[in-house]
Amino acid sequence: MGYLDAQAGDGGRTAFRRAEKKYKLYKQSTTHKHSSCRSRMEIPVTDLSQVIDFERIRDGDGVTRLDHSDFPVYALEGHTGFFFIPRAVPHDQQFHWIREALTVFPEPPNRTSHSAHYGPLFGLWSSATKKRVLSPTGPENGDLFVRKWEFADPGDERKQEGVVSATALLRKLRWATLGVQFDWSKRAYDISIPYRSFPPALSELATKLASPAMNGDQFRAEAAIVNFFGPDDMLGGHIDDMEADWSKPIVSISLGCKAIFLLGGETRDDPPVAMFLRSGDCVLMAGPSRRCFHGVPRIFTGCKESDLPDFSALAMGEIKENVAILDYIQQSRININIRQVF
Repeated sequence: MGYLDAQAGDGGRTAFRRAEKKYKLYKQSTTHKHSSCRSRMEIPVTDLSQVIDFERIRDGDGVTRLDHSDFPVYALEGHTGFFFIPRAVPHDQQFHWIREALTVFPEPPNRTSHSAHYGPLFGLWSSATKKRVLSPTGPENGDLFVRKWEFADPGDERKQEGVVSATALLRKLRWATLGVQFDWSKRAYDISIPYRSFPPALSELATKLASPAMNGDQFRAEAAIVNFFGPDDMLGGHIDDMEADWSKPIVSISLGCKAIFLLGGETRDDPPVAMFLRSGDCVLMAGPSRRCFHGVPRIFTGCKESDLPDFSALAMGEIKENVAILDYIQQSRININIRQVF
Protein backbone atom coordinates (compact mmCIF):
# COMPACT_ATOMS: atom_id res chain seq x y z
CA MET A 1 0.00 0.00 0.00
CA GLY A 2 2.96 2.33 -0.04
CA TYR A 3 3.67 2.17 3.69
CA LEU A 4 7.33 2.32 4.55
CA ASP A 5 8.99 -0.50 6.39
CA ALA A 6 9.09 0.24 10.13
CA GLN A 7 12.22 -1.68 10.92
CA ALA A 8 13.73 -1.39 14.34
CA GLY A 9 17.09 0.19 14.84
CA ASP A 10 18.45 2.79 12.43
CA GLY A 11 19.93 4.87 15.23
CA GLY A 12 16.68 5.04 17.19
CA ARG A 13 14.95 7.10 14.52
CA THR A 14 11.16 7.07 14.38
CA ALA A 15 9.37 5.55 11.40
CA PHE A 16 8.50 9.02 10.15
CA ARG A 17 12.10 10.21 10.43
CA ARG A 18 13.33 7.15 8.56
CA ALA A 19 10.92 7.96 5.75
CA GLU A 20 12.16 11.55 5.60
CA LYS A 21 15.72 10.30 5.39
CA LYS A 22 14.83 7.78 2.70
CA TYR A 23 13.29 10.37 0.38
CA LYS A 24 15.36 13.49 1.09
CA LEU A 25 17.50 15.02 -1.63
CA TYR A 26 21.16 14.12 -1.25
CA LYS A 27 23.70 16.40 -2.91
CA GLN A 28 27.17 15.58 -4.14
CA SER A 29 29.79 16.29 -1.49
CA THR A 30 33.41 15.51 -0.70
CA THR A 31 34.74 13.10 1.90
CA HIS A 32 38.07 14.86 2.48
CA LYS A 33 37.61 18.62 2.60
CA HIS A 34 41.25 19.31 3.43
CA SER A 35 42.76 16.83 1.04
CA SER A 36 44.27 17.87 -2.28
CA CYS A 37 42.73 14.73 -3.73
CA ARG A 38 39.05 15.00 -2.93
CA SER A 39 36.97 11.91 -3.47
CA ARG A 40 33.29 12.20 -4.21
CA MET A 41 30.71 10.55 -1.99
CA GLU A 42 28.28 8.49 -4.00
CA ILE A 43 24.72 9.82 -3.88
CA PRO A 44 22.30 7.06 -2.85
CA VAL A 45 19.65 6.18 -5.42
CA THR A 46 16.17 7.00 -4.10
CA ASP A 47 13.82 4.03 -4.22
CA LEU A 48 10.43 5.40 -5.32
CA SER A 49 8.74 2.03 -5.77
CA GLN A 50 6.59 2.48 -2.65
CA VAL A 51 5.37 5.97 -3.51
CA ILE A 52 1.68 6.08 -4.50
CA ASP A 53 1.06 7.82 -7.82
CA PHE A 54 -2.57 8.91 -8.11
CA GLU A 55 -2.17 9.16 -11.88
CA ARG A 56 -1.18 5.48 -12.03
CA ILE A 57 -3.11 3.69 -9.32
CA ARG A 58 -1.97 0.10 -8.76
CA ASP A 59 -3.67 -2.86 -7.13
CA GLY A 60 -2.60 -2.96 -3.50
CA ASP A 61 -2.17 0.81 -3.12
CA GLY A 62 -5.14 0.88 -0.74
CA VAL A 63 -6.79 3.65 -2.76
CA THR A 64 -10.55 3.91 -3.40
CA ARG A 65 -12.17 6.22 -5.95
CA LEU A 66 -15.27 7.93 -4.57
CA ASP A 67 -18.39 9.02 -6.41
CA HIS A 68 -18.24 12.78 -6.90
CA SER A 69 -19.95 14.72 -9.65
CA ASP A 70 -17.44 17.55 -10.11
CA PHE A 71 -14.00 15.87 -10.08
CA PRO A 72 -12.28 12.56 -9.28
CA VAL A 73 -11.71 12.05 -5.53
CA TYR A 74 -9.71 9.29 -3.86
CA ALA A 75 -9.69 8.03 -0.28
CA LEU A 76 -6.84 6.18 1.40
CA GLU A 77 -7.30 3.01 3.41
CA GLY A 78 -6.62 3.52 7.11
CA HIS A 79 -6.80 7.35 6.94
CA THR A 80 -10.37 8.44 7.54
CA GLY A 81 -10.95 12.04 6.51
CA PHE A 82 -8.06 12.16 4.02
CA PHE A 83 -8.96 12.84 0.38
CA PHE A 84 -6.80 13.29 -2.70
CA ILE A 85 -8.01 15.24 -5.77
CA PRO A 86 -5.55 14.94 -8.67
CA ARG A 87 -5.20 17.94 -11.01
CA ALA A 88 -7.95 19.72 -9.07
CA VAL A 89 -6.84 23.14 -10.31
CA PRO A 90 -6.89 23.60 -14.12
CA HIS A 91 -3.73 24.48 -15.99
CA ASP A 92 -4.43 28.18 -16.57
CA GLN A 93 -5.66 28.69 -13.00
CA GLN A 94 -2.47 27.15 -11.64
CA PHE A 95 -0.36 29.87 -13.24
CA HIS A 96 -2.77 32.51 -11.94
CA TRP A 97 -2.37 31.31 -8.35
CA ILE A 98 1.39 30.97 -8.72
CA ARG A 99 1.47 34.62 -9.80
CA GLU A 100 -0.78 35.67 -6.91
CA ALA A 101 1.37 33.74 -4.42
CA LEU A 102 4.50 35.57 -5.56
CA THR A 103 3.23 39.08 -6.30
CA VAL A 104 0.24 39.62 -3.98
CA PHE A 105 0.19 37.21 -1.03
CA PRO A 106 3.52 38.37 0.56
CA GLU A 107 2.37 42.02 0.58
CA PRO A 108 1.57 43.69 3.94
CA PRO A 109 -0.47 43.53 6.06
CA ASN A 110 0.05 39.82 5.37
CA ARG A 111 2.95 38.51 7.45
CA THR A 112 5.81 36.49 5.99
CA SER A 113 8.87 34.62 7.22
CA HIS A 114 10.77 37.92 6.84
CA SER A 115 8.40 40.03 8.97
CA ALA A 116 9.97 39.31 12.36
CA HIS A 117 13.37 40.64 11.25
CA TYR A 118 12.56 43.29 8.63
CA GLY A 119 9.00 44.33 9.48
CA PRO A 120 6.53 44.94 6.63
CA LEU A 121 8.19 44.68 3.22
CA PHE A 122 6.34 46.22 0.30
CA GLY A 123 7.14 45.14 -3.25
CA LEU A 124 9.34 42.10 -2.66
CA TRP A 125 8.56 40.48 -6.00
CA SER A 126 8.85 43.63 -8.11
CA SER A 127 12.07 44.58 -6.32
CA ALA A 128 13.55 41.15 -6.98
CA THR A 129 12.75 41.36 -10.71
CA LYS A 130 14.34 44.84 -10.83
CA LYS A 131 17.47 43.63 -8.99
CA ARG A 132 16.91 46.09 -6.17
CA VAL A 133 18.35 45.83 -2.67
CA LEU A 134 16.90 46.15 0.81
CA SER A 135 18.72 48.71 2.92
CA PRO A 136 18.18 50.05 6.43
CA THR A 137 16.75 53.57 6.70
CA GLY A 138 17.06 53.96 10.46
CA PRO A 139 19.50 53.03 13.23
CA GLU A 140 19.42 50.22 15.74
CA ASN A 141 18.94 51.79 19.15
CA GLY A 142 20.39 49.51 21.83
CA ASP A 143 18.06 46.63 22.63
CA LEU A 144 15.08 48.37 21.04
CA PHE A 145 14.82 47.29 17.42
CA VAL A 146 13.62 50.42 15.60
CA ARG A 147 15.48 50.02 12.33
CA LYS A 148 13.32 50.35 9.23
CA TRP A 149 14.01 48.88 5.84
CA GLU A 150 13.03 49.70 2.29
CA PHE A 151 13.99 48.65 -1.22
CA ALA A 152 16.28 50.86 -3.27
CA ASP A 153 18.27 50.72 -6.49
CA PRO A 154 21.71 49.10 -6.07
CA GLY A 155 23.54 52.39 -6.64
CA ASP A 156 21.31 54.41 -4.35
CA GLU A 157 23.23 56.69 -1.97
CA ARG A 158 21.31 55.23 0.95
CA LYS A 159 23.06 51.92 0.49
CA GLN A 160 25.00 51.03 3.63
CA GLU A 161 26.19 48.10 5.70
CA GLY A 162 23.49 45.48 6.19
CA VAL A 163 22.10 45.68 2.68
CA VAL A 164 20.64 42.49 1.17
CA SER A 165 19.46 41.81 -2.36
CA ALA A 166 15.73 41.44 -3.02
CA THR A 167 16.53 38.35 -5.11
CA ALA A 168 18.12 36.66 -2.09
CA LEU A 169 15.15 37.59 0.09
CA LEU A 170 12.73 36.14 -2.43
CA ARG A 171 14.64 32.87 -2.51
CA LYS A 172 14.68 32.78 1.30
CA LEU A 173 10.93 33.45 1.53
CA ARG A 174 9.44 30.41 3.27
CA TRP A 175 5.86 31.39 4.11
CA ALA A 176 3.18 34.06 3.94
CA THR A 177 -0.16 34.19 5.77
CA LEU A 178 -3.53 35.20 4.33
CA GLY A 179 -6.73 36.28 6.07
CA VAL A 180 -6.74 35.97 9.86
CA GLN A 181 -3.10 36.15 10.89
CA PHE A 182 -1.27 33.49 12.87
CA ASP A 183 0.97 34.53 15.77
CA TRP A 184 3.86 32.07 15.58
CA SER A 185 5.23 33.14 18.99
CA LYS A 186 1.94 32.16 20.65
CA ARG A 187 0.99 29.41 18.19
CA ALA A 188 -2.48 30.87 17.90
CA TYR A 189 -4.62 32.95 15.55
CA ASP A 190 -4.87 36.59 16.60
CA ILE A 191 -7.71 38.71 15.22
CA SER A 192 -6.11 41.83 16.74
CA ILE A 193 -3.31 41.67 14.15
CA PRO A 194 -4.27 43.75 11.09
CA TYR A 195 -5.23 41.61 8.12
CA ARG A 196 -6.77 41.81 4.68
CA SER A 197 -10.00 39.97 3.88
CA PHE A 198 -9.48 36.50 2.47
CA PRO A 199 -9.23 36.60 -1.37
CA PRO A 200 -12.79 35.91 -2.66
CA ALA A 201 -11.70 33.88 -5.70
CA LEU A 202 -9.45 31.66 -3.57
CA SER A 203 -12.26 31.25 -1.04
CA GLU A 204 -14.62 30.13 -3.82
CA LEU A 205 -12.07 27.60 -5.08
CA ALA A 206 -11.43 26.25 -1.58
CA THR A 207 -15.15 25.89 -0.87
CA LYS A 208 -15.58 23.86 -4.06
CA LEU A 209 -12.58 21.61 -3.41
CA ALA A 210 -13.51 21.04 0.27
CA SER A 211 -16.93 19.59 -0.57
CA PRO A 212 -15.93 15.86 -0.38
CA ALA A 213 -15.00 16.35 3.29
CA MET A 214 -17.90 18.60 4.35
CA ASN A 215 -20.87 16.17 4.59
CA GLY A 216 -23.21 18.71 3.03
CA ASP A 217 -21.96 21.73 5.02
CA GLN A 218 -20.17 24.68 3.41
CA PHE A 219 -16.50 25.38 4.04
CA ARG A 220 -15.53 28.93 5.10
CA ALA A 221 -12.03 29.96 4.05
CA GLU A 222 -10.78 32.28 6.80
CA ALA A 223 -6.98 31.89 6.77
CA ALA A 224 -4.17 30.32 4.78
CA ILE A 225 -0.48 29.62 5.10
CA VAL A 226 1.40 29.75 1.80
CA ASN A 227 4.63 27.73 1.85
CA PHE A 228 7.47 28.33 -0.61
CA PHE A 229 9.93 25.51 -1.35
CA GLY A 230 13.28 25.79 -3.12
CA PRO A 231 15.16 22.82 -4.61
CA ASP A 232 16.78 21.79 -1.31
CA ASP A 233 13.85 22.53 1.00
CA MET A 234 11.68 20.15 2.99
CA LEU A 235 8.85 20.43 5.51
CA GLY A 236 9.36 18.25 8.55
CA GLY A 237 6.67 16.04 10.05
CA HIS A 238 4.06 18.00 12.00
CA ILE A 239 0.38 18.23 12.94
CA ASP A 240 -1.84 21.23 12.13
CA ASP A 241 -3.79 21.61 15.35
CA MET A 242 -4.52 25.31 15.84
CA GLU A 243 -8.03 25.45 14.34
CA ALA A 244 -11.13 25.19 16.55
CA ASP A 245 -13.03 22.53 14.62
CA TRP A 246 -11.00 19.61 13.31
CA SER A 247 -13.99 18.18 11.49
CA LYS A 248 -13.42 20.94 8.90
CA PRO A 249 -10.69 20.13 6.39
CA ILE A 250 -7.42 21.77 5.62
CA VAL A 251 -7.55 22.40 1.87
CA SER A 252 -3.98 22.04 0.58
CA ILE A 253 -3.27 23.05 -3.04
CA SER A 254 0.07 22.17 -4.65
CA LEU A 255 1.61 24.36 -7.35
CA GLY A 256 4.89 24.02 -9.21
CA CYS A 257 7.40 21.18 -9.02
CA LYS A 258 6.40 17.66 -8.01
CA ALA A 259 6.92 16.64 -4.39
CA ILE A 260 6.70 13.61 -2.10
CA PHE A 261 4.08 13.90 0.64
CA LEU A 262 4.25 11.71 3.74
CA LEU A 263 1.10 10.91 5.70
CA GLY A 264 1.69 9.10 8.96
CA GLY A 265 -0.33 8.36 12.07
CA GLU A 266 -0.92 9.99 15.43
CA THR A 267 2.69 9.46 16.50
CA ARG A 268 5.96 9.66 14.63
CA ASP A 269 6.41 5.94 15.30
CA ASP A 270 3.57 5.09 12.92
CA PRO A 271 4.93 4.19 9.46
CA PRO A 272 3.85 6.83 6.93
CA VAL A 273 2.49 6.33 3.45
CA ALA A 274 4.29 8.22 0.68
CA MET A 275 2.60 9.76 -2.36
CA PHE A 276 3.46 12.12 -5.20
CA LEU A 277 2.00 15.63 -5.27
CA ARG A 278 1.96 17.41 -8.63
CA SER A 279 1.04 20.91 -9.66
CA GLY A 280 -2.73 21.35 -9.37
CA ASP A 281 -3.26 18.44 -6.97
CA CYS A 282 -5.31 19.03 -3.83
CA VAL A 283 -5.22 17.21 -0.50
CA LEU A 284 -8.00 17.40 2.11
CA MET A 285 -7.35 16.50 5.74
CA ALA A 286 -10.41 16.44 8.02
CA GLY A 287 -11.59 14.58 11.11
CA PRO A 288 -9.24 11.79 12.27
CA SER A 289 -6.64 12.60 9.60
CA ARG A 290 -6.12 16.01 11.23
CA ARG A 291 -4.34 14.16 14.05
CA CYS A 292 -1.85 12.56 11.66
CA PHE A 293 1.75 13.65 11.25
CA HIS A 294 2.54 14.75 7.71
CA GLY A 295 5.35 16.46 5.84
CA VAL A 296 7.20 17.00 2.55
CA PRO A 297 10.72 15.53 2.53
CA ARG A 298 11.56 16.40 -1.06
CA ILE A 299 10.64 18.27 -4.21
CA PHE A 300 11.79 17.32 -7.71
CA THR A 301 13.23 19.97 -10.03
CA GLY A 302 14.51 19.78 -13.57
CA CYS A 303 12.67 19.01 -16.80
CA LYS A 304 12.78 15.22 -16.36
CA GLU A 305 11.54 15.03 -12.77
CA SER A 306 9.45 18.09 -11.93
CA ASP A 307 6.35 17.05 -13.94
CA LEU A 308 5.53 20.72 -14.40
CA PRO A 309 2.73 21.62 -16.79
CA ASP A 310 3.84 23.57 -19.85
CA PHE A 311 3.23 27.12 -18.70
CA SER A 312 5.35 28.63 -21.49
CA ALA A 313 2.34 29.51 -23.66
CA LEU A 314 0.95 31.55 -20.77
CA ALA A 315 4.21 33.46 -20.37
CA MET A 316 5.22 33.85 -24.03
CA GLY A 317 4.40 37.21 -25.51
CA GLU A 318 3.16 38.43 -22.14
CA ILE A 319 4.64 40.96 -19.78
CA LYS A 320 8.16 40.42 -18.48
CA GLU A 321 6.78 39.56 -15.02
CA ASN A 322 5.22 36.33 -16.31
CA VAL A 323 8.54 35.19 -17.76
CA ALA A 324 10.19 35.79 -14.37
CA ILE A 325 7.42 33.80 -12.68
CA LEU A 326 8.02 30.92 -15.09
CA ASP A 327 11.75 30.99 -14.29
CA TYR A 328 10.99 30.92 -10.55
CA ILE A 329 8.50 28.05 -10.58
CA GLN A 330 10.74 25.76 -12.65
CA GLN A 331 12.89 25.39 -9.53
CA SER A 332 10.22 25.78 -6.85
CA ARG A 333 7.05 24.51 -5.27
CA ILE A 334 4.26 26.57 -3.68
CA ASN A 335 1.69 25.09 -1.33
CA ILE A 336 -1.47 26.99 -0.31
CA ASN A 337 -2.98 25.57 2.91
CA ILE A 338 -6.47 26.99 3.47
CA ARG A 339 -8.26 26.70 6.82
CA GLN A 340 -11.55 27.43 8.50
CA VAL A 341 -10.37 28.95 11.77
CA PHE A 342 -13.54 29.39 13.82
